[in-house]
Amino acid sequence: MSKPLLDVVFNSEKRKKVLLLLQDGHKEMDSLLKSLDTTRQALLPQTKILEEHHLVFHYDDIYELTTLGKIIVEDMMPLIDIIEVFEHDTNYWGNHKIDFIPPFLLERLSDLKCCKIIKPCLADLYEVNKDFIERSDHSKSLFFIFTFMHPSFAPLISQFIENDIDTKIIVTKELLEKLKAEWHDETNAFIGSGKVKLFLFQEPLKLVSLSVSDVCLALRLLNNDNRYDNTQIFCCGPSSQHWGQELFNYYLGFSVPIYEV
Repeated sequence: MSKPLLDVVFNSEKRKKVLLLLQDGHKEMDSLLKSLDTTRQALLPQTKILEEHHLVFHYDDIYELTTLGKIIVEDMMPLIDIIEVFEHDTNYWGNHKIDFIPPFLLERLSDLKCCKIIKPCLADLYEVNKDFIERSDHSKSLFFIFTFMHPSFAPLISQFIENDIDTKIIVTKELLEKLKAEWHDETNAFIGSGKVKLFLFQEPLKLVSLSVSDVCLALRLLNNDNRYDNTQIFCCGPSSQHWGQELFNYYLGFSVPIYEV
């Protein structure tokens, strides 16, 4: 009896994995059994269902995707990758705002599938992300969006200038006023160095901070009720770094340069 295709694809972990394994080309049954760590007796009923629904065919104990199967698997991958991102910590993603992310980057949240959700212990609650700072030492450029001022702001920016790192920082109106009032001379000195460029985003921002180096991304989100917490998303790798760079550039496009505070 024919099943709905969604049930065929997603209601059996074995069937789903067989389809994904065949994405790269045909496989012998022994190869499938080894990859899935299962028995022929357990797998055959599942491959039979896939064949009955024209997703897979086999010959001489070799299995391959049909044209229909290739189309479905190609569209499965983005969904599975995004689910993998959320499955790391569904409660975190469900309890934090992500509507500040533009649609074209929401569609590519799968780029963050290798990220970690970091929840600092009480002793580290107000520490900067040391992994990000250490991995940023050899970066040529750094990009930040800040809605608050960390106590380590001044020494860190000084360190980046000493290391000859070009740094771009987007701030909110409220933070710019704080810089004028409390960090006036230091901020102007940073801008005057030629290594730091400051920008103002004039609308409210629905995130806490974004930090992007040549290799890493650190992102802090607001809770759904607009409360701040110290939990952050941290990831390293080309896809996540590129995603973070695009997010920064998106907000940079709506920001104006600040030449003096």
